[in-house]
Amino acid sequence: MKVQTKFHGEVEIKEKDHFTFESGIPGFANEKKFALLPLEETPFIVLQSMKTREIAFIMSSPFEIFQNYEVKLSQDVISDLHIDSEKDVYIYVILTVRDPFNETTANLQAPIVLNMSNQLGKQFIMNSSNYSIRELLIPSPELEEE
Repeated sequence: MKVQTKFHGEVEIKEKDHFTFESGIPGFANEKKFALLPLEETPFIVLQSMKTREIAFIMSSPFEIFQNYEVKLSQDVISDLHIDSEKDVYIYVILTVRDPFNETTANLQAPIVLNMSNQLGKQFIMNSSNYSIRELLIPSPELEEE
């Protein structure tokens, strides 16, 4: 299936590469199908809506950037995504890319959880966490000195 994308132009995306978000993503409830598209030569990936060209989220694996980041999935998420094995689960965080880039933030409070074995996805809002929705991707030098 050919899809018009925000960052990659027109691309061919196979049915097996679609992820279904049965409840959509908060703020985008009508967007149920997405695809993962790598941003070449970067550590980032795009979660592209299959329906709406303009809806595309730049994401990153949080574990390489935030060494102490932890996600404890709720039973609801495990059940909704039919997770049988931890090895099938990929976790990403949505970035808000800013100019200059060192002001880019990551939403650590609401990661995207993907079950790679059945192509189901969900944004998991960790209400009881101490994580921020606007965590600096590159900490400022002033914060590191404290």
